[in-house]
Amino acid sequence: MPLEQVLLLLTAAAGAGWVDAVVGGGGLLQLPAVLMTGMPTIEAMATNKLSSVFGTTSAAVAYARSTKVDREVAIPGAALAVVCAGLGAWAAASITADVLRPAVMVVLLAVAAFVTLRPAMGAVPVPHLRTRPRVAAAVATGGVGIAFYDGIMGPGTGTFLIIAFTTILGLDFVSASASAKIINIGTNVGALVVLGSQGHVQWAIGLGMAVCNVAGAQFGARMALKRGAAFVRIVLLCVVAAMVLRLGWQQFG
Repeated sequence: MPLEQVLLLLTAAAGAGWVDAVVGGGGLLQLPAVLMTGMPTIEAMATNKLSSVFGTTSAAVAYARSTKVDREVAIPGAALAVVCAGLGAWAAASITADVLRPAVMVVLLAVAAFVTLRPAMGAVPVPHLRTRPRVAAAVATGGVGIAFYDGIMGPGTGTFLIIAFTTILGLDFVSASASAKIINIGTNVGALVVLGSQGHVQWAIGLGMAVCNVAGAQFGARMALKRGAAFVRIVLLCVVAAMVLRLGWQQFG
């Protein structure tokens, strides 16, 4: 691989680590960069997962040291996510992205409208929303539904998890991001195990990207913790807008 392509991938991995640590959606930067090298799509997805699992784990550790992680949701959700993301990765060959993109775009537009019209959402925790049925719903949404999506397609998984935790459980954006990272580790591991066992991972470049992804993730996590929920909300809206534009271009461009 030419040196300029390697440098592009390392830079994209660092940027993706920062975005993922703050609100998720780092695949918007990293996956297109890998595809630009001419790598087959399935190998690009697998190599992206290898890099991301290191960055997400690094961010999760940084968050856990400084803010509360909802263990009642994150731990069972992560366990389910390993299995469901693995099933998604296994099913990826039979479900085309063209089928999923329109649905994901509609969900993202609804998310953008919801966050914009409810500026107080995620600014502070809303403890009275936390009930046992809602905890079960959050575990199922993150560990099953979103995890399966991550195995098939991926971009925006962390963002969807944050939105799920703020709306279902009433967590603030920073706590939701911290809890989302644990489940996102599970989704990355589940998909990586399946794709790796099928021989799709480019290990050398993926591990090099992982180093830069970790560096970006550490910077992003610390910035989110320092600047708080208002900063995370702004980045969230920017990432959602970018995802809608990217998916729209892929679908109709």
